[in-house]
This record gives sequence, structure tokens and C-alpha cells, in this order.
Amino acid sequence: MSTLAPLDPLTALAGGLLIGLAAAVLLLFSGRIAGISGMIARAVGIADSGTPRLQALAFVVGLPIGAWLVSASLRQPEVIVTSSIPILVTAGVLVGFGTRMGNGCTSGHGVCGVSRLSPRSLAATVTFMLAGFAIVALARFMVGG
Repeated sequence: MSTLAPLDPLTALAGGLLIGLAAAVLLLFSGRIAGISGMIARAVGIADSGTPRLQALAFVVGLPIGAWLVSASLRQPEVIVTSSIPILVTAGVLVGFGTRMGNGCTSGHGVCGVSRLSPRSLAATVTFMLAGFAIVALARFMVGG
């Protein structure tokens, strides 16, 4: 099994800048927020308003294509799934349900909303972070790590 060297701060900074740039371009040119859950909901027809459906579909299709292009040109980690597939599917469904309940996900609230100083997004992002910290602490406690 090969391991990857930790990402250096410049790589992390570049990735963050690209995410912010993409969100800013979408907002500036279309007036829309780059929230992934909203884009997916619109692309598959769950949401009736928001980003035009064809634009949302292009955005959603472009995500894995962009990831593939980057992985084809850079080093690729060996991915090992250490949990059961039913648990992962259940977790994914719960995350999807939570994003619909919270009117957005970490990309919409955390990247776009916080940068606009939206009170609702600030509250949502604090909630996401605290819940994540609590789950990691609980998981580590349960496995004794």
C-alpha cells in the first residue's frame, strides 16, 4: 500500500483559492450560490427554483470530470474503504436529508454564505463544525483511540 505525503500549505492554499474563485465566478456571472446540495437537487428535479436546471446539471457533471482530470494528472492515493457499504450509504442519505433540512450544505453555507457574512450561514457553519467535532470525539472514544 502506498501512502501520500501530507499536503503542504501551498497546495492547500491553492485548493482553497480555486474553490473560492469558482464560487465567486458563479456568483458574479449568474448571481447564484455554489451550493452543491442545491445544485444536485435542481439537476435531478427535486427543487423547482434556483439555478437553471441545465446549468445545475452541467455543474454537477463537471464535478467528477474535474476530479478525474486532476487525479489523472497528479498522484493517486490508494483508497481503502474501512466501513461497511450499508453504513456509508446510510450516512450519505442522512447527510442529504440534513442538507435539505438546513437549506444548504457546507459548500453553500461554509464557502459562499460565510464569505457574504450571512447570519444564517454563520450559524449553520458553526453547527456543522461543532457536530463534526462531537462525532470525531465520540468515534475516537468508542474505538479507544
